[in-house]
Amino acid sequence: MDFLVFQLQAPMASWGEAAVGEYRGSAPHPGQSALVGLLGAALGLDRADEAAHAALRDGYGFAVGVLGAQGDGRLLRDYHTAQVPPRSALKGRPHATRRDELAMPKRELGTILSTRDYRQNVHYLIAVALREGATAPHTLAALAQALRTPRFHLYLGRKTCAPAAPLWPQVVEAASAHAAMQVFGERFEAQRQQAQAATQAARPQRWVPEVLEPLPSLTRLHFDAHIPAGVPAWLNVPRKDRLMSRRGWQFGDRTEFTAWLAEEEPPCS
Repeated sequence: MDFLVFQLQAPMASWGEAAVGEYRGSAPHPGQSALVGLLGAALGLDRADEAAHAALRDGYGFAVGVLGAQGDGRLLRDYHTAQVPPRSALKGRPHATRRDELAMPKRELGTILSTRDYRQNVHYLIAVALREGATAPHTLAALAQALRTPRFHLYLGRKTCAPAAPLWPQVVEAASAHAAMQVFGERFEAQRQQAQAATQAARPQRWVPEVLEPLPSLTRLHFDAHIPAGVPAWLNVPRKDRLMSRRGWQFGDRTEFTAWLAEEEPPCS
């Protein structure tokens, strides 16, 4: 079967979890809602188009591969302050943007405090497959093209967290998400060596730095029940990241499975 595989690499990411009070935590890797949002942004879907986002959610299975021992990043905790208007001031007044919210005398604004978590130096491979028995709204090739030429800005959880490298989407025929990621790695290495050789040939008398860094090995695979992973699950964890309403910030429960692959011991051993 076919898989769409692409990489997500960035110095900063933040994968929002259930937020209570002033604390905004981050999961170590992207959940289903984050990946649906990423594909929706690439396709140019409006945030208010609930049906289009639901079709993306229900049409595909997702797997996330963590690259390298530190691929899900180190924790960075940010103390954050922001100006906000009182709730009473927003009633009956359109406020679609931050500028709209703050369009009032400064003396009436208040300040809120919050703590926000980020992940530093993250590197993942994402595999997407058509969900069996479901109607997918786009072909994998169309999703790949959208990721190459996105309509909206792509980011890793928050708009300040831009990708540090091209996503390089590839449609791969393989037996499982794990096998598809391995094929992606082989293609990436071939492309890397080709680029290195071309650069070396253009500058034969000079030292040439590596054009691209080698892709780290897969250490962990997280996947849902709608994609053939190709590896046995060691752990299953409930996550509240099943998109219900983008407009209302509502999320439902989902079970995520995890397999440890190499170089990293599972936490229970």
